[in-house]
Amino acid sequence: MGLFAAFLLLTAGTQPASIEGQWLTEDRKGVVQIAPCGGQMCGRIARVLDKGPGVPATDVNNPEPKLRGEPILGLLTLWGFRRVGAMWKDGRAYDPKSGRSYRATLGLNPDGTLKLTGCVLFICQSQRWTRVR
Repeated sequence: MGLFAAFLLLTAGTQPASIEGQWLTEDRKGVVQIAPCGGQMCGRIARVLDKGPGVPATDVNNPEPKLRGEPILGLLTLWGFRRVGAMWKDGRAYDPKSGRSYRATLGLNPDGTLKLTGCVLFICQSQRWTRVR
């Protein structure tokens, strides 16, 4: 086997897996579809799994009054992520429950789950999302 072929075999598994696809949120109340948007990655609510009379159908907590009538289904919740090595950085995550958006990063855990970390100033919190197959 040639040196180049050996290099290809050794490096074939080193490319980070894609975050593209559908992800079940940590609270199991929704599914977010992550896909390319322009040269970046974005996420939209693909399914709402939370049921009941108190579950809003629109973005009622949006700080912009004119956007409070936007449907939750299809709502842009992740945007601006660009790949930096094995991570996706410089993005924003919007939480429709609170109406707030956060600086955020995305990365795949060794077990295949997605780690979403949102930060305000120096305080950060992470969630673990599971890929929907």
